[in-house]
Amino acid sequence: MMIRIETSTRLLLIEDDELIAALITRALQTQGCRIEHAVTGPRGLQAAVCGQFDLVILDLLLPGMDGTLVLRKLMELLPQQRVLVLSAVSDVATKVACLEAGAVDFLGKPFELAELIARVRIRLRLPAPGPAAGEIVIGPVKLDLSLQTVVAAGRRTALSYREFVLLRHFMSRAGRPCTRGELLRDVWSTEFDPGSNVVEVYVRRLRGKLDRPNRIETVRHVGYRFNAD
Repeated sequence: MMIRIETSTRLLLIEDDELIAALITRALQTQGCRIEHAVTGPRGLQAAVCGQFDLVILDLLLPGMDGTLVLRKLMELLPQQRVLVLSAVSDVATKVACLEAGAVDFLGKPFELAELIARVRIRLRLPAPGPAAGEIVIGPVKLDLSLQTVVAAGRRTALSYREFVLLRHFMSRAGRPCTRGELLRDVWSTEFDPGSNVVEVYVRRLRGKLDRPNRIETVRHVGYRFNAD
């Protein structure tokens, strides 16, 4: 008799086909999993970054943002996240590219639910990929990923969730300019009004919580950059 997956297991399914999503959801719920579902690439990426999931099941052909881009961005932000790619695009080159990008498994469509459940169970038993460290350290600034706090100038400061995600985005790309459009897309999702000044507001808040204001530099006509010096 097979052991059911623990009832505390949280899975994110990023799949735009409602019929397939419903079949997968029902099958995994019978195994004790709690499932969240996103139907577009941007919504899926935002949900994955905002939540704490034991496994992400990711389709590649998604509206709004291709699944391969979702995978790459998710691995940049959460390299320890387990991702199982589930796609009709199942040629060898695509499989290799996804596995090299950080996916822990790849299952082509069409598939048998029994095989999907077995793969999910196996991947949940194995250690998560990526670094075990729970912090990002750039120069004198340390971001605690579990406590969602920043240590700078010898003081620890709590961050709101959005401040935390924004600072993590900056620090993951230290030294590289981040455009305003990129920040709106990756931190707030594409649904945000491009005319909003929300980026400027949150950058100002973060600057007040770091060791010096120019730790986050304004890059003229481009956006912002985290200064590691």
